Amino acid sequence: MTTNDPAADGAHGSGPAEGAVIADAEAGWPGSVPPLLDQAFDAGTLYALRASVQAHATALGLPEARTDDLVIAVHELAANAVRHGAGGGRVRVSEHAGELRCQVEDGGPPARDGDAMPAPAGNSADSWPFSPGHGLWLVRLVADEISVFSGPDGTCATVVFALPGAGAPSAGAY
Repeated sequence: MTTNDPAADGAHGSGPAEGAVIADAEAGWPGSVPPLLDQAFDAGTLYALRASVQAHATALGLPEARTDDLVIAVHELAANAVRHGAGGGRVRVSEHAGELRCQVEDGGPPARDGDAMPAPAGNSADSWPFSPGHGLWLVRLVADEISVFSGPDGTCATVVFALPGAGAPSAGAY
């Protein structure tokens, strides 16, 4: 595990919830490939998250312009998790089959006084707003692939970027 976030090991009580990975998204994660980066984040650590993602993408040889796209995509997904989720989450970055996969997950919607806010089930990327000014719209523009799964334990978004010398990303859902 690579991280520069002291809350990533769960030792701090206010960190993002563990176990927020949605089962559907986890099923597509290459289980035999350990993540290159596994980092918890919250509103105060988004800068460190961007720096970590940039460093890992650069080390894997992603061109500068695509690295910028990746950092923007991960930042937008993480910012959504902070704003619309539990206030934080976790990012996992993995290289597999010529692709760089970044999984951003949160711990679910913030608690409300007695309100149960159901989250949409399944891949909800197509049902989310798709207009300029929305973070998800921007992510769709820059990523080779995106999938979003939501459930009662939170939301998991995965973006895929082809690495140099690799063909187009695989067509499977992540």
